[in-house]
Amino acid sequence: MPSELGTEAREAASRSDSPVQAPTQEQNVCKPVEEPRCPPTLQEIKQKIDSYNTREKNCLGMKLSEDGTYTGFIKVHLKLRRPVTVPAGIRPQSIYDAIKEVNLAATTDKRTSFYLPLDAIKQLHISSTTTVSEVIQGLLKKFMVVDNPQKFALFKRIHKDGQVLFQKLSVADCPLYLRLLAGPDTDVLSFVLKENETGEVEWDAFSIPELQNFLTILEKEEQDKIQQVQKKYDKFRQKLEEP
Repeated sequence: MPSELGTEAREAASRSDSPVQAPTQEQNVCKPVEEPRCPPTLQEIKQKIDSYNTREKNCLGMKLSEDGTYTGFIKVHLKLRRPVTVPAGIRPQSIYDAIKEVNLAATTDKRTSFYLPLDAIKQLHISSTTTVSEVIQGLLKKFMVVDNPQKFALFKRIHKDGQVLFQKLSVADCPLYLRLLAGPDTDVLSFVLKENETGEVEWDAFSIPELQNFLTILEKEEQDKIQQVQKKYDKFRQKLEEP
């Protein structure tokens, strides 16, 4: 495999979103945004939920239970640059399958890979006790993705000082609690599913279909580059041959 990857291949195979210094750009930040350290009381939670529901305009409010837990909705943006692995020849999951918790991925050993729509949005109904790890697993199950969940990470996207910042969440964090604290405005806080960035590309972690996709991307980039160079020199030759 070539030592230098093209732009598209770098995004697909070895993209590591290093911080961008220019303003109004997207950045990954490692320092956690400080949250209240003391767990809120039941009365505080009730007040926050009441305030949240008065600002929620899409009938997607939160509901408090007697035991202090609550349920609500979060939206997750998919920003995956690499192909995902799914079962080959499997029909989409039906409502019956979802109710019966039928695992269609387990019905075949054949695998294929494709790109999920970039920046697609998936809405999830979760509990205040649902962790980031469970959200990731739930998303992968809905799309019948059989890749290791550790390949993915959930980020919180916030706006600060004219910049869009991404903070990677811990697998033990509870997204609905973060949603409650931030309020329903997704411009203040939103959730994004991205690749779990490790800095280096670990090729052994990818399946054969994924690696084949990377090769296809590289071959396409190579052909596009060849055509660009040919057009450039054809145009230059025409100018030299002009009387």
